[in-house]
Amino acid sequence: MPSDLDRARRIVPHWIGHNAEHAQEFREWAERVRASGAAAAADHILQAAVAMEQANEHLSSAIGAIGDE
Repeated sequence: MPSDLDRARRIVPHWIGHNAEHAQEFREWAERVRASGAAAAADHILQAAVAMEQANEHLSSAIGAIGDE
């Protein structure tokens, strides 16, 4: 049976990819919402994309730290 660290080594890259897809979708929707005249809403959606990308930075660091364990 794989250890939790082994499982994390497999699942965290999956999360990163999944988050990246969502961040891209958020950016696309922010543009659409902005074009529809809702600039404030678009800004919030864009902030969500940035937060998702920041989460991926932390997850990437976690992968590196798991290697040190």
